[in-house]
Amino acid sequence: MVKNLLVLLFVSVIAFPTSALFGQAAPAQENMDKMAKQDRWEGNVVRSSQDKSTLTVRKVGSSQERNVAYDSSTQWVSQKHGSKKVNDIDASQVKDGDRVICKGTWGKDGVLHATLISKRLSH
Repeated sequence: MVKNLLVLLFVSVIAFPTSALFGQAAPAQENMDKMAKQDRWEGNVVRSSQDKSTLTVRKVGSSQERNVAYDSSTQWVSQKHGSKKVNDIDASQVKDGDRVICKGTWGKDGVLHATLISKRLSH
């Protein structure tokens, strides 16, 4: 009887801290997955407003338009199709009609808050 109680006590001392450790790791991993996964919207710039820090981007071959908001933390790059070379640019170098790929997170307001905007250069 005493032996059974000691075994039970030993197992509970080992099991509870281990389950607490794994129980906390799952939410941390979930947060990492959310941070690593970004949403994407690509198309041609229809309108740009540097005053409001927004772009309106129309998906190629569609009439769907989405607003993309950017701020001082947004990274701006340009890249030729199929090239590995990426050039740093600034917001003033993206004009109406340019093709862009925007990555970020969708807000509840339906606006993509961009962390990266890549201007695509033709061949």
